[in-house]
Amino acid sequence: SIPRPGEISLAHNGVLFLDELPEFKRNVLEILRQPIEEGFICISRASASIVYPAKFMLISAMNPCPCGFYTDQHRMCKCTPAEIKRYLSKISGPLLDRIDINIFLHSIQTEELLSKCANSESSAIIRTRVISACTIQYDRFRKEGILANSEMTGKHLELFCHLSQSCQQLIRAAMKSMGITARAYDRILKVARTISDLNVSNNIEESHLAEAIQYHNFDRFAAL
Repeated sequence: SIPRPGEISLAHNGVLFLDELPEFKRNVLEILRQPIEEGFICISRASASIVYPAKFMLISAMNPCPCGFYTDQHRMCKCTPAEIKRYLSKISGPLLDRIDINIFLHSIQTEELLSKCANSESSAIIRTRVISACTIQYDRFRKEGILANSEMTGKHLELFCHLSQSCQQLIRAAMKSMGITARAYDRILKVARTISDLNVSNNIEESHLAEAIQYHNFDRFAAL
């Protein structure tokens, strides 16, 4: 009866990592929608309503099915289509629309674990590029009252995410073929703007937008 800060408020200004995402109860996952969108959570009781800050970076991980081997090229999945559908349906569309990047990864083979990639970038190089992109965003939003692309509203998207004719054709085709919602469209634009910042580009180019669209592929994976 007495509200107390939970994990999402304790993660304020930090990272909230949820492992095995579909194993959480669906009503618990749906509670995430408000803080992801608004940066706070409101707890209502008969005596009062309390607002807790909950502005965090959500990172989650999950298996593709209950046994973990769906689409694996080296091991046989033992799950039925109904079990896989039930498992994936625990992650609702409205929750997915609020997650900027969805990436499907294949299992890593022994050879990959033992080998060293000579062409990979060091963390120091990546850190330099990220700091540069953050600086670009800070300068861009200096007079807007926000700090990063993820905080952009519809007004900011119109000002800072102008799409060329070819980019408009690309996103129009993607929305039609992938069933992208209006909320997911806004998320894709924010990711595309960030990709362009990482590449020190003043404009969102077609390659940036295409990459951002590829990061929103959970629905296509679920349809495999």
